[in-house]
Amino acid sequence: MYKRTIFNRIKNSLKHYPVVIITGPRQVGKSTEAFKLTKELGFHYVSLDKISNRKQALEDPEFFIQQNGIPLIIDEIQYAPILMEVIESIVNKKRLEEDNANGMFVLTGSQTFSMMKGVTQSLAGRASILKMMPLSYSEIVEKEEKPFLPCIEMLNKEFQPINVNELYKLIVRGFYPELYKDKESDTFEYYENYVNTYIDRDVSELINIKDKLLFHNFLQHIATLTSQQVNYLDIARNVGIDSKTVKSWISILEASGIIYLLQPYSEYKLSKRIVKSPKLYFCDTGLAAHLARVDNPEYLVISNLAGAFMETYVMNEIKKSYENNGLKFDGYYYRDNHQNEIDLVMIENLTVHCIEIKKGSMFDKKHVKSFQQLEHSQYKMGVSCIVCNTENNYAINRNIFVLSVSCI
Repeated sequence: MYKRTIFNRIKNSLKHYPVVIITGPRQVGKSTEAFKLTKELGFHYVSLDKISNRKQALEDPEFFIQQNGIPLIIDEIQYAPILMEVIESIVNKKRLEEDNANGMFVLTGSQTFSMMKGVTQSLAGRASILKMMPLSYSEIVEKEEKPFLPCIEMLNKEFQPINVNELYKLIVRGFYPELYKDKESDTFEYYENYVNTYIDRDVSELINIKDKLLFHNFLQHIATLTSQQVNYLDIARNVGIDSKTVKSWISILEASGIIYLLQPYSEYKLSKRIVKSPKLYFCDTGLAAHLARVDNPEYLVISNLAGAFMETYVMNEIKKSYENNGLKFDGYYYRDNHQNEIDLVMIENLTVHCIEIKKGSMFDKKHVKSFQQLEHSQYKMGVSCIVCNTENNYAINRNIFVLSVSCI
C-alpha cells in the first residue's frame, strides 16, 4: 500500500473542521485513505455503496447516524444528500454545547455536482474540502513530494533518471492505485470496466444520455485531444453533436475529475493578442491512452500523440505536487496570434516562471524564444525551464535550465 501525501492533510483538517470532505474521480483511493482513520483515530465507517445502508440513510437519516456512531466516515455520501442537513444540525448543536465540534465526520464522494450542492446548502464554513487525484510518481517511488518550481538548485539535484521507454510504460498504465496493488493486472480490462462504470453510474445520473455509444465516441475523440486547445465547433463536427452539447459534456467530465481545463495566461498589456480558449488535459494518462486506443507504449512513443501524452503526464505531476500538499496550482498556458506558445506559465510570489515540456533531451536558446513574450510582464521573470527526457540537467543560460522529467 502506497503512502499518500494527502493523508496528513486529512488528519490536519480534522483538527480544524467538524467535517472533512474527500472528493475526486472514482478509484483514486478516497475510501482507502478514509478507512485508515478507523485504526489511527477510532472513526466508525459506513458505505452507502451498500444498498441496505443507502436505504436506511434515506428513510431515517438521524437514526442512521446515531446507529453508526460519531466520529463517523460516510463513504459515497452523494447517494444520500439528505445526510448533509442532519450533519449540519449535529455539528451546530455540538458547537453550542461544547464550543468545539472539530473532527466529527469524514465524507467521501465521486460526483462533484451533488457533493458541492450539499456542501453549499448545508455545510458552508463547517467543512474542509480535499480533492484527491490518482497516484503521483513521487508516491509510487516513495520519495518526498514537494511543489515543483524551477530553481537554480535543481541543476545539481540528485535524481534517478527514467528512460523514455519506462516513462511511456508508466504513461500507458496510468496512475490509479488498483493497477499498482496487482502489477500483473490487465490494463485494458481495468480501463474497459472503469469507462463502463463511469458512464453507467456517474454520467447517467448526472445527465440524460439517450445514446451512450455517442457519449463514448465523444470520450474517445477528446482523449486524442489531451493537451490541446479546446475548439468546441471542431469537436461537435467530428462527433456529430452540437457545440452546446460539447460544452455540457466537457463540464460533466471536468466536474467528475476526468479532465481539467488549463486557462490561458492574460495580462492587460497582452490581452489584445493572446488566445482565449482553454487547453484540455485528461487527469490520468492511462485512461486517455485507453480511450485513444494507444494501449501499447512502444507504439505511443513513436506516434504523433507522443508529445501530447508526455505533456499531459508532466502537467499532471506538477499539478499533483501542489494539490497533494494543499496548495493552489497557479498555472496557465500562453499562446498568441503570432503562434508563440508556452506550455505552462506559473506565478509565485509576484514572479513568473515559464515551462516548456518536450520529448527529447538536447535543447538550446532557440527552443525557448517564446519565453521572451513575457519579459515585459507585470511580474518579474524568474527561473524558467524545459522539462524533457534528459539524463543530466544543464543550463541554457543563467535563468533557463533543461531539467529531467524525473525532477518533478
